[in-house]
Amino acid sequence: MQFLHTMIRVSDLEASLHFYCQLLGLQEVRRTDHPQGRFTLIFLAAPDDAVRAEATHAPLIELTHNWDPEDYGGGRNFGHLAFAVEDIYATCQRLMDGGVTIARPPRDGRMAFVRSPDQISIELLQKGQPLPPEEPWQSMENAGQW
Repeated sequence: MQFLHTMIRVSDLEASLHFYCQLLGLQEVRRTDHPQGRFTLIFLAAPDDAVRAEATHAPLIELTHNWDPEDYGGGRNFGHLAFAVEDIYATCQRLMDGGVTIARPPRDGRMAFVRSPDQISIELLQKGQPLPPEEPWQSMENAGQW
């Protein structure tokens, strides 16, 4: 398993970039706009990690800016922790066998979400290419929020 990033939702992108980059000293390493989903993702790294962030997947902070106003009460501004895993199906099965609910099953062979005992959202991403879809994951419904 490899730690990838921590996601934080931000309501004011410019103020957040000023804080994280200008004041805190992080560096923007990647930005993608998603017009269909109406959001922007900006990945930040500490200066010592910025050079190797893309090549080695150094831990990053992902700022998610939803273009439409949204209330982030109840801690919803903190999004999730993300980990790359060798086999998303085996990882999800191990978690289920341990009593963990798979909130967003890996129907696509690429991504799943679970929650920690304290309800922190954890994103699991298949390393490399997605695995071919298979049951029971392909037809499994979402359970709760992720």
